[in-house]
Amino acid sequence: MTPQQPRTELDSRYSSALNPRPGAENVTATDWAEAQSRLRAAEVFWITTVRPDGRLRVTPLMAAWHDGTLYFSTGPGEQKAKNLAGNAHCALTTGHGSLAGGLDIVVEGTAEQVTDPARQGEAIAAFETQYGDHITSSEGAFFGFGDSIREGGDLLFAVAPVTAYGFGHDGRVFSHTRYTF
Repeated sequence: MTPQQPRTELDSRYSSALNPRPGAENVTATDWAEAQSRLRAAEVFWITTVRPDGRLRVTPLMAAWHDGTLYFSTGPGEQKAKNLAGNAHCALTTGHGSLAGGLDIVVEGTAEQVTDPARQGEAIAAFETQYGDHITSSEGAFFGFGDSIREGGDLLFAVAPVTAYGFGHDGRVFSHTRYTF
């Protein structure tokens, strides 16, 4: 599957481009390749799902970026799975967590359960690459992760971005990039 390339645009309303600070005149949209690099390197993501009564639920999890898609897993009885069964729209967020510098990414889309063994295998390999010993070592906190998905103990979901946002900042100037797929 060839990942889509998004339309990328700087939203100057939320960027330093109109700010008189030195350096602000050089603010540009963050390239999608850089955003993808951040998604591949991140260890902690936050997922936002919608409860049946409309309230939002936000929780941390691991996710892996592979072939233009974010993958995550959850137990079938967990609140995330229950929420997604009723409303598959969600957002996954990751970032630097500091105003001193970094790039924060938000990916919005619809979660699709992955049951095809070949696609599961590709996603599990992406998790193993991204998280290494956390998943692959018998001493790792998430050892057995792949087996749990293959055996049905955990559900695997894929979120292809519909819209994504990149929030870049270096402590002085900031940028707001919108990626539309």
